[in-house]
Amino acid sequence: MAAYPLTVGFDLDMTLIDSRPGIKAAYEELSARTGTHVDAEAAVTRLGPPLEEEIRRWFPAERVAEICDLYRALYPEHAIASTPAMPGAHEAVAAVQAAGGRAIVVTAKYEPNAKLHLAHLGLEPDAVIGSLWAEAKAEALRDHDARVYVGDHTGDVRGAHAAGALSVAVATGPCDAAELRAAGAEVLLGDLTEFPSWLARYLADGAEPSAAATA
Repeated sequence: MAAYPLTVGFDLDMTLIDSRPGIKAAYEELSARTGTHVDAEAAVTRLGPPLEEEIRRWFPAERVAEICDLYRALYPEHAIASTPAMPGAHEAVAAVQAAGGRAIVVTAKYEPNAKLHLAHLGLEPDAVIGSLWAEAKAEALRDHDARVYVGDHTGDVRGAHAAGALSVAVATGPCDAAELRAAGAEVLLGDLTEFPSWLARYLADGAEPSAAATA
């Protein structure tokens, strides 16, 4: 793979996109199709981990794979159009690319559906890698030589550290600032609107992970 001066990874749900409205609608349709109650309001407070973890709350183990397939099939019609970008998402991706770097998305979401979200919102990362959660995200981050990973969940912090990358956390998802800090995030931002100015400071300081200052 060609060498770039900087590769930054981004999580998707609740980092780049506010997927709560779409996921809620998809779960409601899943309930209607299966006749099994899923508390969609509660489910969207737990975004981050793989879909299978949520489905196990509502369906027996032997049906988890089947139901996950159904949910993913329903998702494009019910979840894409109602999902907005998070504040600062476009600017964060653009800031990396304007600096001559690569912006990649590494997410636990099913990759085809992740790409639908990005295309719908006009977000154009350099690569999208799906179906990776927590420490497993390190696989893609290492493959792309990512030195920074931006996410909203403690699992994202663990994924960054497993890859030897700097963890930049945004307190826009289910984990609050205290949880993200306790998990070991080196940088904590309120949301992605703060990312371009942080990135400029990071690059000015030499762009070494050990040199990054907490915002």
